[in-house]
Amino acid sequence: MEEVLILIPAAGASSRMRGTDKLMEDVGGETALHRAARIARASGARVFVTLPESGPHSVPRRAELSGLEVRALPIRDAHEGMAASLRAGVAAAGSAAGLMVLLPDMPEITDSDLSQMLAAFAAQPGKVHRAAAEDGTPGHPVIFPRRLFVELSVVTGDVGGRRVMAGEEVVLHPLPGQRALMDLDTPEDWAAWRAKG
Repeated sequence: MEEVLILIPAAGASSRMRGTDKLMEDVGGETALHRAARIARASGARVFVTLPESGPHSVPRRAELSGLEVRALPIRDAHEGMAASLRAGVAAAGSAAGLMVLLPDMPEITDSDLSQMLAAFAAQPGKVHRAAAEDGTPGHPVIFPRRLFVELSVVTGDVGGRRVMAGEEVVLHPLPGQRALMDLDTPEDWAAWRAKG
């Protein structure tokens, strides 16, 4: 089986949290960032985590990765948004068969979800694979095949990989409930999520 790497884009400013860091939010006794890195490693894949090169979130986030056998990728142009992380991830991926993008603020994604998607990608390695909600609504994570790395290497802005996926035949992988859509960006999002659980 050809290698698929996992990229966790964790270089954002958490600007909608009004002074706190969403990646430091508690999820079952560990931070959201630590949990994302841990379940990514549990899949057996190599894991890269983009981090801001400087600023208030740089040191705490790096500390959360200690002992997890993941590679930190400091991003100088983190202010640009998701595109900066994608460009760094593709550069690190080299000739890998694919790159899975796992958002770190999705606390309901499981290591089993990741393993199932990686196995499905191995059977159809030329296509984009994307998690979806139970009703088929596209969500995250997403696996990009190597043939799209060149396009990903020149993305700009905060659109991320959506432009690269446009026109692609995307293989959807419905996950239980809404967990493929559950990303938490504000204090209210986190409070509402905890209240329902």
